[in-house]
Amino acid sequence: MKTEAIAMPAPVTRDRAPVARTHSSGWALAGLSLSVLLSSLDTSIANTALPALAKAFSASFQGVQWIVLAYLLASTTVIVSVGRLGDLVGRRRLLAAGLSLFTLSSVLCAFAPTLGWLIAARAAQGLGAAIMVALSVAFASEVVPKTQTGRAMGLLGTTSAIGTSLGPSLGGMLIAGFGWRTIFLINLPLGILALLLLYRCLPSDPEWMRAKKVGFDHAGTVLLGAMLAAYALAMTTGHGQFGRSNMILLAAAGVGLALFWLVEKNAPSPLIRLSMFRAPGLSHGLIMSMLVSTVMMATLVVGPFYLSRALGLNPALVGMILSVGPMIAALAGVPAGRIVDRLGARRMTTASLLGIAAGCSLLSILPARLGVPGYLAPLVIVTAHYALFQAANNTAVMSDVRQEQRGVLSGMLNLSRNLGLITGASVMGAVFASACRTSNLASATPAAVAGGMRITFAIGGALMVVALAISAGRGSRMSKAR
Repeated sequence: MKTEAIAMPAPVTRDRAPVARTHSSGWALAGLSLSVLLSSLDTSIANTALPALAKAFSASFQGVQWIVLAYLLASTTVIVSVGRLGDLVGRRRLLAAGLSLFTLSSVLCAFAPTLGWLIAARAAQGLGAAIMVALSVAFASEVVPKTQTGRAMGLLGTTSAIGTSLGPSLGGMLIAGFGWRTIFLINLPLGILALLLLYRCLPSDPEWMRAKKVGFDHAGTVLLGAMLAAYALAMTTGHGQFGRSNMILLAAAGVGLALFWLVEKNAPSPLIRLSMFRAPGLSHGLIMSMLVSTVMMATLVVGPFYLSRALGLNPALVGMILSVGPMIAALAGVPAGRIVDRLGARRMTTASLLGIAAGCSLLSILPARLGVPGYLAPLVIVTAHYALFQAANNTAVMSDVRQEQRGVLSGMLNLSRNLGLITGASVMGAVFASACRTSNLASATPAAVAGGMRITFAIGGALMVVALAISAGRGSRMSKAR
């Protein structure tokens, strides 16, 4: 590739591969949705098995936690790199390779003889999942007409929410009935089905992609991966206490970011072209995605403690109430995509942020007064508008880019979401614990937990005000660019 600046111009007809003539877009979307479903399912399904795995391998809780962390770290650290690699070597063939790796490593997880083997197989599974997610989003904007991009993004958002919400319940049933190995073996038939659908229905990689011989940015890939791994570890280790090791890891991430920036400025074929961030709306969209994901993670971190400690609900009721959020996001995904196609991505991004901000404000007030209904109503508002935000923001970022940039931009979108989830689990969890004025949340008083809930979601609402300001800035920049 040449090194001239890229400002993400208006889409050109030749950039979009033919849709109806070369493949069935409906079956192609089904295959892409199944890929996203599998990757999100395995993000949450292993959590249910941690007690059984600790018993099976005679391991500590800290040890089996790495079964979850290995998957998260692997998928987070490589998601941009695999998107870029797909742009260079062909998205169809790399997506097939990622699905194959995910399916094979699932089998290896199921028959792991030791905990170390299982953790290594989960890391390989996370690598496959990163390929599946990044390239599925990139392909979704290619297999449908531009006027239906929002619907495609909404469908992928729906399947992602279904996978996340289905994981704990499906995992529990499989473990109770057939043992922990089946939570990984279930990926085998589903992975093969996804491979068959994508092989038959996805368009072939274009001739320019097969003919182009461009070097891959190995130095940038290693630096970005190391930087993201250091940041993710800084946010996830320490069991909620931000100590010296966390500070060292965070400092290492900062140094890695600076080195990555310097390398990318001089690389002949950079992993991420820094000129892309001068494009109207791209950096704004990524920052908003991270902020929204940070706030959404707070509902998963704070919710269980509030429902059990402040409202005194039993575990079964807590699980049922917590499943409402992902269920609403799943149901709202496709309608949200249709609304985005009809009313426009920019307008719906602003509307969704307003909805999330309002939901956070209500979450800080209503539960203490109305109990469970006061918790559920704001939660429905937040998650429904989150589905709208995902469809609108992804459409805004992905709709007006060249075909050869879609992979890396899809990876960056998913990276911003993952970093937001990681940051939310750590930072919003720390805010909640600090607001409760205790380091042991299991023994916090109901009044302390209610106070922590109020302060945490007041801060969440403030973060959404920041996101609204960024959205307004994106709109003004895009207006000037025209």
